[in-house]
Amino acid sequence: MSDKLRSMEVFIVAATSDSFAAAAQILDMSAVMVGKHVRALEQQLGASLLERTTRKHALTEIGINYLERCRDVIASVEMADQVAENLRAVPQGLLRVSAPVSYGVQRLVPVISAYALACPQVKIDLTLNNRVVDLAEEAVDVAIRSGALHDTDLIARSLRPARMLAVASPAYLMRHGTPAHPSELAQHNCLAFGDWGPNHAWRFTQAEDSITVPVQGAFVCNNGQALLTAALNGLGIIAQADSLLEEHIASGQLTTLMPDWELPTRPLHIVRRPEKRPSAKVRSFVDFVLERLG
Repeated sequence: MSDKLRSMEVFIVAATSDSFAAAAQILDMSAVMVGKHVRALEQQLGASLLERTTRKHALTEIGINYLERCRDVIASVEMADQVAENLRAVPQGLLRVSAPVSYGVQRLVPVISAYALACPQVKIDLTLNNRVVDLAEEAVDVAIRSGALHDTDLIARSLRPARMLAVASPAYLMRHGTPAHPSELAQHNCLAFGDWGPNHAWRFTQAEDSITVPVQGAFVCNNGQALLTAALNGLGIIAQADSLLEEHIASGQLTTLMPDWELPTRPLHIVRRPEKRPSAKVRSFVDFVLERLG
């Protein structure tokens, strides 16, 4: 199709020039090549477009009508190219984003709110869930991934990792005491995150020392917000990301436990599909998030 479009472009110039030689000068190609493009169209149509003489040519009746249609086609192609270029230049349209629930609520939504004010022509559809979405299959433009990356085909940029903290409410600690060492968690009601598997164990490090503590408790849930609510109500100890906990730690509703011991951090990335020329909405959103959360 691209060859035919090129032939149409050559025909338009040839039809409005006195000769193939004159058209060749305008197009910066040989007169022979101009003739080949015109003859290729005539062979496909089964009709003559130009009546040729030794010195000049003139349009046939079919050529006159075909010339107008060629102009319409080329104009439509140029308009389509311009529309695509505008979409690449100005952030606009629907942007589909996926993120883990807690991170999305606590970290990403404030950034999305600021982005929406900065780019009012972009409509954002945010889906929050803790599973790994297939960007191509589910038509997602940008996703936040927590943990190790396994899909190496995606374009990934690093965000600040999620720091895990062990916390409990002052009311719980008043009733059950404050653990000073990870090994003491075995005597506490530790509320586990269901998606981490059936055997719940928390690993702590301090300098070169490391200890893995099997934990158990009266409540298991696959939602960090629900675990947070349970901890705020004094049910037990939780280990969750700092993005979920920091507001409640600052207000005194939760107390950080064993601050000299560290839980593993979880890497975070913002990922997109491997497009050579991503749209302006994708490019600008990724840059906006990286500037604030990278």
